[in-house]
Amino acid sequence: MFKNLGPGPIIAAAFIGPGTVTVCTLAGVNFGFTLLWALGLSVISTVVFQEISGRLGLVTGKDLSQLIRSQKGKPLYRYFTMILVLIAIGLGNAAYESGNISGANLGLQIFWEAPTLVFFGIEIQSGNLILGIVAFALLWWGNYKALERALVGLVIFMSIAFTATAILTKPAWSEVFTGFIPTWNDTNLPTLVALIGTTVVPYNLFLYASLAKNRWSGPAGIPWMRRDIVISIVLGGIVSMAILIVGAANSGNEINSALDVSRGLEGVLGSFAKYLMGFGLMAAGLTSSITAPLAAGLVICGIMGWDQTIHSKAMRASMGAIVLLGLTFASLGIKPIQLITLAQLANGILLPLISGWIIWIASQKSILGDFRNKPLHTFIAVLIWLVALVLGLKSILAVIGLEF
Repeated sequence: MFKNLGPGPIIAAAFIGPGTVTVCTLAGVNFGFTLLWALGLSVISTVVFQEISGRLGLVTGKDLSQLIRSQKGKPLYRYFTMILVLIAIGLGNAAYESGNISGANLGLQIFWEAPTLVFFGIEIQSGNLILGIVAFALLWWGNYKALERALVGLVIFMSIAFTATAILTKPAWSEVFTGFIPTWNDTNLPTLVALIGTTVVPYNLFLYASLAKNRWSGPAGIPWMRRDIVISIVLGGIVSMAILIVGAANSGNEINSALDVSRGLEGVLGSFAKYLMGFGLMAAGLTSSITAPLAAGLVICGIMGWDQTIHSKAMRASMGAIVLLGLTFASLGIKPIQLITLAQLANGILLPLISGWIIWIASQKSILGDFRNKPLHTFIAVLIWLVALVLGLKSILAVIGLEF
């Protein structure tokens, strides 16, 4: 079975980034175990949408960006969609890349404080620079199979780091299981939405459709694709839940960085706590700093009709542009929160549009034939889409300073 697993771990690696670590930690710190159910819902939502994107890729032989480019109908609508996706994925992934590199550097600082370099009066964070170069080197010289192996390894070690830390905090397991009973209020609603938003990521829908069609041949690969995505997303969800449990062990402490989390765990784990947290955060940042430019490159090349082979000039240029933008923002000391705010806006606009579009296209017999969504499948997907719509509206309104 493991021999036939595919790119699912890349999706898990993509959504477990510094943003997820931060949001899950703060959810645990502020609300204990009460929002574990939101992570369970986000896992189900991610599995549903990623399965649809993988099925579209296998049956049509195209990824989502290629399907958008080749869709029939009014040219004006098609071009508008293509431009929206290019801008949202390009700028959004560059913003995420900056946060990913900065987050990985926070983990690195627990092991080694990288010096700040000054060139012509400009301060450059050398740790960010080193990690950005490592990510770009893996993308430049690697191939899809090598990246899968590297990311699978990092996800496994990250899972061990966070899960071991969570277990060693010795939580009250009866309270942990109670956290899977849905409850919410005005106080925890923004965090609840953020937990779902850090897992259901628009660019992962593009990424998995592209990788799945290259991993398996046609509809015959659908059963393996489904196993792959379920195992990977559930594993990623367990990591997110472990991070929340670790955060709950820090209740009452002021949390500004991974180092603050590790200090709160020293009574349980001793000095080893900071190394577990440092490695987990560094792995989370590095995995996401590889997948964000990879996804953006596939989308840009698919929309433009360019070669999507990882070693092609177009892919290298596209991935390099995303890494360079993210590295520039991160190395020059621009606050990651400002960039993540931009990414949230792009995510808020794109997620309901893309998820609604793939539900519609996956229901078309003319496109998927017998592999189209069944009515029950469509009903479940539409319910999840409504959550994505609320998430999108809240993200947009939060950016412009409004609430509903």
